[in-house]
Amino acid sequence: MEATETHTVPDITKPQRLQEYGLGIFEAIPTKSALKKALKKKHITVNGTIATTATMITGGERIVLTVPEKIPPKRQLIFPLKVLFEDEHLAAIHKPAGIEVSGNKFKTIAYALPQNLQPSKLSDATTPQPVHRLDYATTGIVLVGKTSGSIRALNKMFKDKTIAKTYYAIAIGKMEQGGTITSKIDGKPSETAYQVMESVPSERFSTLNLVQLHPKTGRRHQLRKHLFGLGHPILGDKEYALENLILKGKGLYLHAYALEFEHPFTHRSIKIIDDLPEKFGKIFS
Repeated sequence: MEATETHTVPDITKPQRLQEYGLGIFEAIPTKSALKKALKKKHITVNGTIATTATMITGGERIVLTVPEKIPPKRQLIFPLKVLFEDEHLAAIHKPAGIEVSGNKFKTIAYALPQNLQPSKLSDATTPQPVHRLDYATTGIVLVGKTSGSIRALNKMFKDKTIAKTYYAIAIGKMEQGGTITSKIDGKPSETAYQVMESVPSERFSTLNLVQLHPKTGRRHQLRKHLFGLGHPILGDKEYALENLILKGKGLYLHAYALEFEHPFTHRSIKIIDDLPEKFGKIFS
């Protein structure tokens, strides 16, 4: 069986590529990677013509998605989440360690969102979807879109770097008090500003530092790679670690602490904070 979703493009101020405009318009393809896959598999048409990543949208087009219908999972994921912020457009939740944000696994934040959030009453309401990711072991804030328009707007805001992100990590070894890291990741420019907020002596690790981090780009494993590149890996990191300095059994000491942005629909200034995990407080007061 096939499932079909249809979207009619309203008047827009300037032409956009479908791969940018199409984020969030269909419930079945909520992410950028899913949109690219649907285009590659020729599941999307614009005014009856098979679309590609180069297809331009100018306004008034009829966009149709046709894909094999998904069989809903027999089990319902029961996974309570702490909701930090919620309105009709968007939400923010606390992601604990040990769970993926999204993907093919049954146990993901994405699967748990519908049971934890209130359905939006807006006309373009859709299944709530995360609009960015945190690593499996990282804790902290995940931002969620509850409508098609919100998912598109938030994705664009992350792309345009208009959402300010603050992380905290505990890093190993005596560090400079602050600076900016600009080493490339996978050949692409990347930038992280950091500041050491507090340091304590450690018998095993010499020094442990509470580090505030402000990533200006969003490369995969950016903060972990940048601190490791300085010679000060994050405590508990098993992948980016120095020999004999791996802390086992306590998890990764990296936390997405705050997001600041202008609400894309109400235009209010929003600042969402997710307090540091208890394990941070056992090292730093």
